[in-house]
Amino acid sequence: MQSAVEEGVFPGAVLLVRIRGRVAYHRAFGYAALIPQKEPAYLETVYDLASLTKPLATATAVLCLVQDGRLSLEDPLHDILEELKDSEIGGATVFHLLNHSSGLPAWRPFYEGIAEQDRTYPGFLGSQAARQSVLDSIGHESLAFPIGARSLYSDLGFILLGLLVERTTGRSLATFCRERAYGPLRAEPLFFIEAMKEFPVGPRDPPSNIHSVAATEDHPWRGHVLRAEVHDENAYAMGGVAGHAGLFGTASAVLAVSGAWLDSYLGRGSFFSPELVRHFVTRQDRTAESSWGLGWDTPSAPSSSGTKFSPHAFGHLGYTGTSLWVDPVRELEVILLSNRVHPTRQNTRIQQFRPFIHDLIHEELIGHG
Repeated sequence: MQSAVEEGVFPGAVLLVRIRGRVAYHRAFGYAALIPQKEPAYLETVYDLASLTKPLATATAVLCLVQDGRLSLEDPLHDILEELKDSEIGGATVFHLLNHSSGLPAWRPFYEGIAEQDRTYPGFLGSQAARQSVLDSIGHESLAFPIGARSLYSDLGFILLGLLVERTTGRSLATFCRERAYGPLRAEPLFFIEAMKEFPVGPRDPPSNIHSVAATEDHPWRGHVLRAEVHDENAYAMGGVAGHAGLFGTASAVLAVSGAWLDSYLGRGSFFSPELVRHFVTRQDRTAESSWGLGWDTPSAPSSSGTKFSPHAFGHLGYTGTSLWVDPVRELEVILLSNRVHPTRQNTRIQQFRPFIHDLIHEELIGHG
């Protein structure tokens, strides 16, 4: 980890490893910020979790709604998001979105149109109208392939899932996750930061000190180093709360949620339905040549989890330099949180580092047996 800092893989990071319920390793390395001055990273440093939002917030929220009988995996989208009734994507189900098999493309720069609108109508960026415009834009997308035919990792699908959770509950994704999951699990701090608002945004949301949050990119569009401000442009344009990105937290807070998933998988906890958890984290066979479960990925060569995690492992990556991998066979949880995009996203060295560190952890804690 220290070598990775020195070699520029990331400015700083926190590595947290738990095996069979015991924290085996928890250390911070390097820096939470390099500019305008160096600031060290601590165990309590909060990171922009990027796409870890997908399993830790959106998939967790959907699982809770299915468990509570308020949603079904086979519900078509147009039954909940009525704006999609006449669109191609409207016939896709909650399952298809979670499994990245809806046919939606991977990404679109919605923030560009929202920023343009904001120049004409100041205040549009981050507004409810901006969120609605994203929903309408996705509804007009042509599908890359027929619904259910194959998997294509899609931010757009998880944006829809976040909006679907909000429409089903009548609450923001941030509020529902906090009240239904993070609060009861004591997964704190784990929160969304609303764009355009002074930091912090609420009494139980971010810590009061902006310097407790690791810096991310010196951002060309926004013109400053991002800190306590979501890195993902589309999430920012939607107000900071979205189904695909926007979650912030510490390694310990992430571990509280991953532990609940693992305990339920092993039948040791009842917070989540064990049957549903095992279904969500298992590679689905409806789509050929796909590694995806429901909101979670599974190991497939080459995998960021390395070469030693069991086929039953599940995990996810985040663009900012974050990852979570859980192996229920070994009861092993590995959380790596970094700000590798600071000061620029052009640094991609973490791609080679992730499998290396996971293999090393496995060898150190489990050996070759």
